[in-house]
Amino acid sequence: MINLPNWKKVLNDLEATHTQLIAVSKTKPASDIQALYDAGQRVFGENKVQEMTEKYEQLPQDIEWHLIGHLQSNKVKYIAPFVHLIHSVDSLKLLQEIQKQAQKANRRIDVLLQMFIAQEETKFGLDETEAKALLDVYTVQPEHFANVRIVGLMGMATNTDDEAQIRQEFRALKTLFGQLQSIYFADEPSFKEISMGMSSDYQLAAEEGSTMVRVGSLLFGNR
Repeated sequence: MINLPNWKKVLNDLEATHTQLIAVSKTKPASDIQALYDAGQRVFGENKVQEMTEKYEQLPQDIEWHLIGHLQSNKVKYIAPFVHLIHSVDSLKLLQEIQKQAQKANRRIDVLLQMFIAQEETKFGLDETEAKALLDVYTVQPEHFANVRIVGLMGMATNTDDEAQIRQEFRALKTLFGQLQSIYFADEPSFKEISMGMSSDYQLAAEEGSTMVRVGSLLFGNR
């Protein structure tokens, strides 16, 4: 069951910072997504490829689908024809597979590099050294990545009630974004996205420079 008052509150909270809301609809039925779509939401995030593919086929075609969960290389082909943004690129191998499948689909797919910013070993992501190594290949051999475009970074803060720690992790991601932007994307205005913040911390994230937040339980209830 969707919570329209919460949806309106989140939009209102994000208005001042022009932060985009991605409604995270994982595990929720297509009917709930349709109800939020009817209210005006157009951008939805899913964690699993199969679930997103099924919903894509059932729902309006102007929805922007964001893949926000861990993505295996062998699953890229299923979403390449329609995915709007992949948030979770955490290896050169995955980036190369997205390029391959985007070329087959005759599309250019935008992606974010997922950075490891939390103090939890369970989360995926690149560290700064790994990100720079990937970007060295991406920027030196642009002809090999004609169908994929890195447009920013994504990060997940530690699951904690310590607001100072969360803010520090978001700030670190914003700082890294600025460094990578100046080194690799100084002439690329498309490198502009920082995906950080979820239901519990989206306001902190927006204050610290997030351009898109991934909010689920506030809109759809707990899973």
